[in-house]
Amino acid sequence: MPTPDARLYAPATQRNREPILEVLRQVLPADGTVLEISSGTGEHAIFFAPLLRPRQWLPSDPDPNARASIAAWQRECPADNLHPPIALNAQEPLWPLEEGFAGVDLQQYPVRAIVNINMIHIAPWAACLGLMAGAGRILPSGGILYLYGPFKLNGQHAAPSNEAFDQSLRMRDPDWGVRDLESVTAVAEENGLKRIQVVSMPANNVSVVFQRCSP
Repeated sequence: MPTPDARLYAPATQRNREPILEVLRQVLPADGTVLEISSGTGEHAIFFAPLLRPRQWLPSDPDPNARASIAAWQRECPADNLHPPIALNAQEPLWPLEEGFAGVDLQQYPVRAIVNINMIHIAPWAACLGLMAGAGRILPSGGILYLYGPFKLNGQHAAPSNEAFDQSLRMRDPDWGVRDLESVTAVAEENGLKRIQVVSMPANNVSVVFQRCSP
């Protein structure tokens, strides 16, 4: 839903941001940079960043309209640890942070966590593969990858509403759909990430926490 300026509005953010914050406070490393993949409207970024100091928050999105929205929300709700959004497509073989990045001082604030909210079911499977590969390349030993969204657990939908949502997604695009958590975990493990926690969330969603294993 657009606003009179470039800001976009996602109603789900208001419903899920507090439960997500509660989990993030428990699982994120105490310092460093949190890279948010597929930041969307930017509403999560402006909410989380000031509440998760001293961590730095770096939003990203491949969509220029989304990046414009993130920047507009930042102007509305500035925070000294919230950085301008970067163009990042998780499917790319190299991410901007690996190619002479000029944003956050990654020497002082290395990326210690990646947060990805409500992406992999509204994207092709290649986005999940790219996300896991990028996390495996960028995160240090002990670094955290946090996912939030609907998942199939043991091959089964968590609720009839999730199954209906899955069907609607696949009708919109056959490459989309609610992912099986075991399949996602298998890809994570291939990239040196171990699943350490699954937390039930409101509206039949889950938080999934992975940790980068030692090389």
